[in-house]
Amino acid sequence: MARPTDQAGLTDMSDITTNQPVMPPLKKRRGKVLGNSGLIVASVVLGAIVLMAIFAPLFAPHDPYTQVLDDRLIPPFFIDPEFSDPRYPLGTDNLGRDYLSRLIYGARISLLIGFLTALVSGVIGTVLGVAAGYFGGRVDTVVSFLITTRLSLPVVMVALAVVAIAGGSLQVVVLVLGLLLWDRFAVVMRSATMQLRNQEYVAAAQAVGCSTPRVLVGEILPNLIPALVVVASYEMAQAILLEAALSFLGLGVQPPLPSWGLMVAEAKEFMLFDPWMIILPGVAICVLVLAINLLGDGIRDATAPEGRT
Repeated sequence: MARPTDQAGLTDMSDITTNQPVMPPLKKRRGKVLGNSGLIVASVVLGAIVLMAIFAPLFAPHDPYTQVLDDRLIPPFFIDPEFSDPRYPLGTDNLGRDYLSRLIYGARISLLIGFLTALVSGVIGTVLGVAAGYFGGRVDTVVSFLITTRLSLPVVMVALAVVAIAGGSLQVVVLVLGLLLWDRFAVVMRSATMQLRNQEYVAAAQAVGCSTPRVLVGEILPNLIPALVVVASYEMAQAILLEAALSFLGLGVQPPLPSWGLMVAEAKEFMLFDPWMIILPGVAICVLVLAINLLGDGIRDATAPEGRT
């Protein structure tokens, strides 16, 4: 039955109006972002760490590689003000290197490893997942077999074995972690692509003669970005933790690079007498990983469909 119209011929919308105000999707999204305190705090903390890492030469009071053996194991100002040194607010390590400068430069290493690992694994997992979800059939079977094979391999054990054989370095750690952490990207992208390939706008693009690469790049991939960002944030945090674990075992980033995991490893001999040497880089790792995870959770909530968080 046609909807009733007024004298001007306009449709009477009184039968479908509700008491809730209509809010545009952009305004809803903005409200989700501003109302998510975790997302705001994580953005501020992560932004501060990124700026500190980018402009490390401006923030670091000393060269992180310079050794002053006469200034070894100076405590931070909050541990022992009497024996602390104003030149070294957070003290020095066993080789007389400024701890604050090494922490600042260590943020570069952690962020670089996390970002590059997420990039490598994201490219591999996204290509495999989108191909499996869009084409299905044998392609899906092959990709599912690869995912199952990857999930059967323990990440830490494989990373330890490969790094022990190839040697520990920044490039090796990034490559190994990137080749081991793509499975979650593939699983999520496969599932999301299966849902998107049946949408009307994809069918419309296929009907007007768009090629398969055009449909994948122009129609499907842009709608995968929110899920891709969430998975990338999780994998970035996991890569930072794995790098710290490898460096702690002596198979990750090698000295004298100021890696936070390596700083923890170098300080384990002084754990009983100078625990602050382990606490400071440990807290830095926890804060960075927590900020990345909170940011990913906030982005997921902000981009989730109405009623789903």
